[in-house]
Amino acid sequence: MAWFILARLLFLVGVTYTATAVQPLPWGVAANAGFGAALAAAAIVLELRLADVNVPRILGAVLGAALGLLFAGLIDRSMLVTADPRWTFFHRVIDLLFPYMGFVIGARRGEWLEPSRLVTLFRAAAPQRRHKILDTSVIIDGRVADICETGFLDGTLVVPQFVLKELQQVADSSDTMRRNRGRRGLDILQKIQKMTGVEVMVSDIDFPEVKEVDLKLIELARALQGKIVTNDFNLNKVAQLRGIGVLNINDLANAMKPVVLPGEVMKVFILKEGKEYNQGVAYLDDGTMVVVDNARKMISKTIDIVVTSVLQTTAGKMIFGRHIEAGGSAPAPGPDRDEARIRTRPPGPPPAQQPS
Repeated sequence: MAWFILARLLFLVGVTYTATAVQPLPWGVAANAGFGAALAAAAIVLELRLADVNVPRILGAVLGAALGLLFAGLIDRSMLVTADPRWTFFHRVIDLLFPYMGFVIGARRGEWLEPSRLVTLFRAAAPQRRHKILDTSVIIDGRVADICETGFLDGTLVVPQFVLKELQQVADSSDTMRRNRGRRGLDILQKIQKMTGVEVMVSDIDFPEVKEVDLKLIELARALQGKIVTNDFNLNKVAQLRGIGVLNINDLANAMKPVVLPGEVMKVFILKEGKEYNQGVAYLDDGTMVVVDNARKMISKTIDIVVTSVLQTTAGKMIFGRHIEAGGSAPAPGPDRDEARIRTRPPGPPPAQQPS
């Protein structure tokens, strides 16, 4: 950092001395010294602003401006030279328009100058990569590693640098819970990288003008023409509104839950008693809640039940059933009764039990 400060001071002194010696302004030494110092200060401010811009964007802007100047010169040579002020004005507009357009377009598309993107220009016959951009929440969640191991998630998994930075900040947190979650996320990434048949790419593409990580993920997905892998509800909605594809791990988990129909017989382990009289509560392997009537005395036992109804709520799926006592017969399904209970319940998360 000290070398940068020294270099800037030397540059400021050099430009100020040059302006004082040459005196481009006819207003004396002081005016020229001030002009030189202001010009050097403006250059230093521009240099500081460009410090956060990645190199491919700068190269793209420079290359675009150079090509714009070349095209403007070719057009000027091909046009007639007359003394008409309208033609003179048109020539000057051409000389300014093409370099400006080249500068702006080159800066916006500078990521194509990265080596990994340049190689794709010479592989037109190869299939296009399907990029899956991982969010911080889905990395910490950990289930994405199991999905990759089964082979259901194809394409190239992209881990942006700003996501790694956020994950490292979570791992370095003073809170024990956050620190453990961050370290687990780093372990999950390391596990995915060691898997055979899974391609993981760490992307250096950043968007300094965008501050929020979620918006950076959306911009990166648009630049790579990929999809975001997440389990964040808000990011899911915002990305869909902006036309970006999203793979939600929670939606996949809900879709993979077993399908049961009223009247089917199933075995469940009664974990605890219900809130209402003679009720028991059980859970399936995927976490689905099962509310069982006539099962309060069967706690810590595995019993056979008959499904009476299956209700889909905003928080997930709930299964209602009834325990068949020895010598009893299976009751008829009663979905209307259970649905009425849900409709009359106050808004909020589903309760652990339902009244009988």
